Amino acid sequence: MTRDPGVIRLAALGDSVTVGIGDPVRGRGWAGLLAESLAASGPVEPANLAVSGARLADVLRDQLPRALELRPAVATVLIGVNDTLRGDFDPGAFAAGYESLLSALHGSGATVLTATLPDPGLMLRLPELLRRPLARRAHAVNAAVEGPAARYGTVHVDLAAHPALYDPRMWGLDRLHPSERGHRHLACLFAAALESRGLAVDPPDPEPTAPDPSPWASAFWLATAGTAWLARRCVDFLPGFARLVAEEYRQTRVDREFACRVPAGEPRVAPAREEPEHEGRHRGRVVPAAGERGHQLGLPHP
Repeated sequence: MTRDPGVIRLAALGDSVTVGIGDPVRGRGWAGLLAESLAASGPVEPANLAVSGARLADVLRDQLPRALELRPAVATVLIGVNDTLRGDFDPGAFAAGYESLLSALHGSGATVLTATLPDPGLMLRLPELLRRPLARRAHAVNAAVEGPAARYGTVHVDLAAHPALYDPRMWGLDRLHPSERGHRHLACLFAAALESRGLAVDPPDPEPTAPDPSPWASAFWLATAGTAWLARRCVDFLPGFARLVAEEYRQTRVDREFACRVPAGEPRVAPAREEPEHEGRHRGRVVPAAGERGHQLGLPHP
C-alpha cells in the first residue's frame, strides 16, 4: 500500500489499553482521541491494530506485519503490561523483541510514538512486599523501551514519571485499564509529544463526558467480568507471582539478618602500637593480653 502524502495514516499497536477498554465510547480510547487530535493537520485514517491480552510476541507476529503493510505516517506502540503479568516473563527476550519492533517501524519511515509503563503496584495500591516484584518487572520493560526509543529517535512519553496517572480516577474498576478520564489524559500527553515534533494537533478535552461509575456498577463488574478476569490470572499469573513474592520475602529476611548499622560520625581507629616478636613456644599462637589468662580464651597451655 502506498502512502498518500495528503492523508495522515495512524497505526496503533498494543493491548487492551490501546483497544480502548475503559472508555465508555466503544472502540475509541486514547488512540481514537489522538486520531481526532491529529485531524488538525489534515485528514486522518486511523487503524487500531491492538488486541486485548496481547503481549509483545503477539504484536511482532500479528500486528507488525499489518502495520508495515499500511505504511502509516504515525505508529504508536504501548505494550508490556500483559508481559509483566505472566509467570514466564523474560526481560532479555522482551528487550530483543522490542528492539526488533522499533527497528522495523523506524525503517518504514513512520513517526513512531513510544511510552513507558506506570508502576502497576502503585496503580493497584498493593502492599510493599507485593509491589516490589511487579515494580522490578515494570522497570525491566521500561529499560527495554527507553534504549531503543533513544536510538531510533521515537516520540517518547515517560508515563512512569507522570504522577497524575496514579490518581485512582484515571483508572477503571479493575485498576489496569484507564477510565475515560485516563484515556483522555493519555491522549493529551501523546498529542503534546507529537506537537513538539512539529505536527499540528488539537488536544482533546481532558474532562470526561460520562460520570464516574457508581458503587453498584463497581459491585456488578466485580461479580461478572471481574471474577472471570481474576480466574484467568489465577491460572496464568498467580503461581509465578507467588514464587516472586516468596523470593522477595526470603531476600528481605536475609537483608535484615545481615544488615549492619553504621555508627553516626566519623569512625575512630585507635593508633597502632608496636608488638614485640614473641619467641619460643608462643611463636604463631594467640597470646593473652595483660591481665588475661589463657584458659579464659580457651587457649591450650603453652
